[in-house]
Amino acid sequence: MVCETKIVADEHDAIPGTKKESIMWSSPPSSAALNPAEAKDARNDAVFIREFERGDEEEVRRIFNEGIMERIPNTAFRGLTQQPKTQFLYALLTVMCFFVTNSVTLTCCAPLILMSARYYYSKKVIQNYLDCALHTDMADIESYYMKPTGSCFWVAVLNGHVVGIVAAQGREDDNTVELRRMSVDSRYRGKGIAKALGRRVLEFAMRNNYAAVVLGTTAVKLAAHKLYESLGFRQTGQSEDYRLPGMSRSPLERLFFQIRYSRYRLQLREE
Repeated sequence: MVCETKIVADEHDAIPGTKKESIMWSSPPSSAALNPAEAKDARNDAVFIREFERGDEEEVRRIFNEGIMERIPNTAFRGLTQQPKTQFLYALLTVMCFFVTNSVTLTCCAPLILMSARYYYSKKVIQNYLDCALHTDMADIESYYMKPTGSCFWVAVLNGHVVGIVAAQGREDDNTVELRRMSVDSRYRGKGIAKALGRRVLEFAMRNNYAAVVLGTTAVKLAAHKLYESLGFRQTGQSEDYRLPGMSRSPLERLFFQIRYSRYRLQLREE
């Protein structure tokens, strides 16, 4: 998934003029003049944000797939730190194991079994979610994002390679645009690419006179939430009982897979 970034995209005096514009940004130059070699390196570090093209499909899906699959260990293990009730239940099950079996060996193995079950169900649910996404909007980006009015999909390009993605989907019912599918290639994180992609969505929303930008996230890493806050988003709610596409809600799945869904909103103008 996305991680916290260190470089803010260049400020602009005005919102870009049309939907078809590309944005180029790079690390801010130092106060000292750059020598020719440094200037060349700076040009190589430039990232272009442009609209999705059909030839980007393979790289876009690779980056999206990588970002989603990262959620498996994060949800299974790191996510447990956000679930105090589940921690208590697992501790209770471990104690019960000792009283039922009277075996120190089995009791010591209980936490490992519980963590293995969490990983199994996290992998199962998240892979189902990925499969669902790859058969809906991510299967036909042009139809879902490029053709409808008020929606768009962008890629960040570095040295000719797609290194980041983000989508905006307009919602006419409440005059908002939803920020979706943001992800950055793990090899290029920490360069401000995620923040630049986020800013592109905000500029698009302002250009198209949307009242607000909204997003929902199940990210476990604090850095992702810090990123949204740095862009100006404010958390508007949380749900501990969110049903991710691909979930069956079976008793075992509910025991070993929990996810926290956070909603964010950035108000651009009053209605």
